[in-house]
Amino acid sequence: MQTITKAVELEVPVTVAYNQWTQFETFPQFMTGVESVRQIDDTTLHFATKVGGVKREYDARITQQVPDQVISWESLDEPRNAGTVRFDNLGPEHCGVSVTLEWEPEGFLEKAGAALSADEMQVAADLEKFKDFIEDRGRETGAWRGRVG
Repeated sequence: MQTITKAVELEVPVTVAYNQWTQFETFPQFMTGVESVRQIDDTTLHFATKVGGVKREYDARITQQVPDQVISWESLDEPRNAGTVRFDNLGPEHCGVSVTLEWEPEGFLEKAGAALSADEMQVAADLEKFKDFIEDRGRETGAWRGRVG
């Protein structure tokens, strides 16, 4: 199992960053490799991805969600992955977002990419894209403030 942890500081309130992250269907706007996300219900998401030319679709379940603090998930089928996004209030207009992602590389390309830290670089780049996305807007596109777990 591969584990990656990356963090970024944002110049927006923690509530704005958290609220935007709950808008899962916007992930393709700042996550390379995510072609689409469809929210099935409050805790189930369907992902379509294309990474390194490999297309995959899978469902994931949100296992924990606490407003302005944390969102955790795990895949329900292949490819196996899980993760946690933590939100830290660093001041009225400043917050930290950290992502921990666990996944099982499959096949030669994914294993080679993991060995070369390509996946780690991609997570860092996607967090920077999220930073640009939310800071440029200055506000979230929507919000879901429910609790899970």
